[in-house]
Amino acid sequence: MRILIVGGAGYIGSHVCHAFVDRGDTVAILDNFSTGSRVNYPVNTEVFEGDIMDNSFLEKALSLGWDGVVHLAAFKAAGESMTDPGKYAANNICGTINLLNAMADANSPPLVFSSSAAIFGEPVRLPIDEDHPKEPENFYGFTKLEIENLLDWYDRLKGIKSAALRYFNAAGYDGDGRVTEPERDPQNLLPILMEAAAGIRDEVIIYGNDYDTPDGTCIRDYVHVSDLADAHVLAMDYLCRENHSLKVNLGSESGISVARMVREAIHISGVEFPNRVGPRRPGDPANLVATSALAKNLLGWEAIRSDAESLLASTWDIYRNLKN
Repeated sequence: MRILIVGGAGYIGSHVCHAFVDRGDTVAILDNFSTGSRVNYPVNTEVFEGDIMDNSFLEKALSLGWDGVVHLAAFKAAGESMTDPGKYAANNICGTINLLNAMADANSPPLVFSSSAAIFGEPVRLPIDEDHPKEPENFYGFTKLEIENLLDWYDRLKGIKSAALRYFNAAGYDGDGRVTEPERDPQNLLPILMEAAAGIRDEVIIYGNDYDTPDGTCIRDYVHVSDLADAHVLAMDYLCRENHSLKVNLGSESGISVARMVREAIHISGVEFPNRVGPRRPGDPANLVATSALAKNLLGWEAIRSDAESLLASTWDIYRNLKN
């Protein structure tokens, strides 16, 4: 198949590119490189450099005929979304509308969309399944939920079949060492820990230790990025085979607290980096752990690389080379 990966130069996007290429697909990426890397995606990949806010650019790129589209071009820092909602509304929501319109004009190829567990907000039951109430606690999660609603309408009105993959916490790096450049200005816990271990960051702040969890710190369901990449391939196959839209949670089905992840990072890196407790961040639920039973049933997907050691060791393999 010919697959266009929007946001394919990013951290998750580059891993998704490798997953499709590994099974023999032809991949092109569309990216503005505001945060993406020019060295992480597969060599000889066709690149369309531009922005999803540029309608004429999107229309030209989509008109070339694709068997499927993967959409990962979103801003994703939950904290920033609470202080700069306009940035997230414009890029995440308006940018997706632009993409959907261009896809509709190009005979509506299927779309695999990078959604998020942030759509659920504070859980009322655990583990979180697909039918869990959706009450986002940060604006980033709101944008993802709004996009899922848009996908429903574009399915009904324009025939665009989509798979919304609700990630829990993406982490880790390619086990074959093909993704070598770390994220720019990371906002997620694991790269922040590794930056501290490498001496790039002065300290790690644990945002709150008074949550209703065993050690008082937030619990998250961490999923290896290569497991997530595999899910995109399986979801695209499902859309092409079944011609039916779906929404599934992608989690490891086990939670790890922030405090435990800090301890594990110190153990794996061998560096006693400074860390301290700070105030809670707005919009941070105490516990997010998924059930991925539906993804297993429909897609045959499982998180097979998502234990704490694999997540941290593959990340440290990238950051140890940057150590000061």
